[in-house]
Amino acid sequence: MHNSNSAAISKVPEITLAFWIIKILATTLGETGGDAVSMSMELGYLVSTAIFAVIFFVSVSAQIAATSYNPLLYWTTIIATTTVGTTLADFADRSLGLGYAGGSTLLLALLMGSFLLWYRLQGSISTGSITTPRTELFYWVTIMFSQTLGTALGDWTADEAGFGYAGSAVLFGGMLAAIVATYYLTRVPRTLLFWAAFILTRPLGAVVGDFLDKPLSKGGLELSRYSASLTLLAAIAALVLISTLRNRQLVRAELDIEQ
Repeated sequence: MHNSNSAAISKVPEITLAFWIIKILATTLGETGGDAVSMSMELGYLVSTAIFAVIFFVSVSAQIAATSYNPLLYWTTIIATTTVGTTLADFADRSLGLGYAGGSTLLLALLMGSFLLWYRLQGSISTGSITTPRTELFYWVTIMFSQTLGTALGDWTADEAGFGYAGSAVLFGGMLAAIVATYYLTRVPRTLLFWAAFILTRPLGAVVGDFLDKPLSKGGLELSRYSASLTLLAAIAALVLISTLRNRQLVRAELDIEQ
């Protein structure tokens, strides 16, 4: 019989290269999918945010209620955070008139507040410390804030800061490469590096998503938001399936060795 700690920890996937690839694809899907609902379907940012918020709350509730790691449920919840993050950031930046800089500042404050409260109440913000429903809730709320911040930050660098989509992708890609180098060359706390990389994958995905579906006149490829979203979703599903099958094979191999 498994104890509660092992069951809770198993609900978070192992941090591997596959994890980061799927995460970047999911953040890109969040951008194209969010834009498809709010812009292509012309539902607007507020209605779209309400729709994705419901999906987010249902997904998080199911994730917290689960007793073990479920790849489909986990990545569905991640995608839910990216889509609600996209429309929520656009609503704050454009509908509320906060602007990219103002929206990014507000969301950064909310993200830091979430980290601080999580640390003060639980003593750790490591993914390895997720052993109770409360820590899981902090985990998912923090992720949602980071996804929303990433959208606003990506839009700000690409549009107002003048980097463009390609320049912004190079900027955030370079920052992620610096984090990888820091991981291998220094003893900077791994938890800090994990969250820094996790946060930065969102603006990278945002600018890549915008590059795919924005008009040619604005520097994009003007691809269909629907086809781009379906392609990304298929790629995510394939990678999750391959990763899951590979992990099962490794577990079986370990069991055979023990026997």
